[in-house]
Amino acid sequence: MAEVPSYDALSDIYSSGLLKHAARFQALIEEFIATYGARPDFIVRAPGRVNIIGEHIDYCGLPVFPMAIAPDTLVAVRANGTDRLRLANVDGAKYPARELCCPRDVFAIDSTVHEWSNYFLCGYRGLLEHAGRNSGEGLDVLVDGMVPAGGGLSSSAALVCATLLAVQRANGVELSQTELATVAAAAERYVGVNSGGMDQTASIMGRTGSALFIEFHPALVATPVALPKTDTPFVFIVANTLVVADKHVTAPVCYNLRVVETRVGALLLARHLGIADRPACRDVDPLTFKIVMDEYFAAQGDDGSAAGEVQTWIRRLEAMLGAVQLAFGAHPCGYTREEMAAALDTTPAALSARVHEGQFPARAERFKLLQRAQHAFSEALRVVRFRQICEDGGGSSSSSSLAALGKLMDESQASCRDVFECSCAELDELCALARRAGSLGSRLTGAGWGGCSVHLIPQDKVAGFIAAIKEGFYSVYFPELAGSKLDEAIFVTAPGTGAAFYTFSEW
Repeated sequence: MAEVPSYDALSDIYSSGLLKHAARFQALIEEFIATYGARPDFIVRAPGRVNIIGEHIDYCGLPVFPMAIAPDTLVAVRANGTDRLRLANVDGAKYPARELCCPRDVFAIDSTVHEWSNYFLCGYRGLLEHAGRNSGEGLDVLVDGMVPAGGGLSSSAALVCATLLAVQRANGVELSQTELATVAAAAERYVGVNSGGMDQTASIMGRTGSALFIEFHPALVATPVALPKTDTPFVFIVANTLVVADKHVTAPVCYNLRVVETRVGALLLARHLGIADRPACRDVDPLTFKIVMDEYFAAQGDDGSAAGEVQTWIRRLEAMLGAVQLAFGAHPCGYTREEMAAALDTTPAALSARVHEGQFPARAERFKLLQRAQHAFSEALRVVRFRQICEDGGGSSSSSSLAALGKLMDESQASCRDVFECSCAELDELCALARRAGSLGSRLTGAGWGGCSVHLIPQDKVAGFIAAIKEGFYSVYFPELAGSKLDEAIFVTAPGTGAAFYTFSEW
């Protein structure tokens, strides 16, 4: 199984902007020396990601289609030979330095406190627990994050992943990329966010030139899928609404609520389909829509061998959409807690425990199981069709291929907005403006409720598109934004490399 690579040349990590990146790495090393009095042993780099399509379905066990991007988190590390963790950030005004005790504080993360160092502790604790250790090496650490916080590009996952890699190397633990992605996804839950695993997998396993078709059940598998070569070259542009979508703060009414709704939905769907007592449904924790789908067809003796992989996905997902309507259609306005519990022959308290609300609290008067399930299965269907178009490669039908990809992205945004309800007014406006400015497809990316959007743009329209968005959105709502800050808010991106160690041997 592949391990995280180690490089001594920045050209192995970045495909462009090498002088800019070299200056950043040099500044990080110099500040580390000024802070701790010695050079770091190594630097870990973990990128953010943009999810091209497949929103809020990783924690349902359904496939997603992200890519790693250039904005990343750097963590400079030095073993200090003590039992202390000394953490600092290049943006010390916003993220003040902390000094912690390795064995004691690492295992006492307070998820009710929104503190940047908690994300480092998530990675540290996650690695130690996975390795079966009670304590680890003391470290001097300096963090430099370029992934915008709350922007939907996975800044928190980038920091957790970088931490895992740093602690892994400092403690002499060897893990594959797949193991690291799995541990990272679980580790972020220590701060009370029920991550599904897409962000961490994309950050660790990203591949230059390819997006990743990521499957989570029955095992984590990341399949690189090259974007199609078309007669009309295209790019993706990320545009940040600058509305901060903080999953930690809003989780009970936004992110965690959707997780609870899909988990209860899976329990009820399994009962509706008559498979709730099958061991794979009865004994698993948590039950997800993907497990329900697999078990439903397994109960019918259908192993999918009668058709190809893509056609099997499409047939099964379409069948699930029909089943969802039958299972939840009588409650279009949602369920109360009491109604959900009664439908499962249990109590509200027992149901809450079953979906782990003690760790991931959710608040709602009514739980919209129909809408959440409709989005989950239809979004997975869009992901599969997006992959299918990419693998067909464009060719002579490149114009229609691009139009089809854009249509899937637009449909995804409509579902996120109207069915899953994870968009916001700013995202809706930005996507509408983008389409008028030449986008072939526009949608939110990340958790939603703010943050970033992603747009499919013909390469010859990039300059005009960016100018139109700057004038129609940023100059209206953020007139003070200019220069590098404005360039960070809207930028062209392409599939980049995943996490790596950097040993800076040339300095």
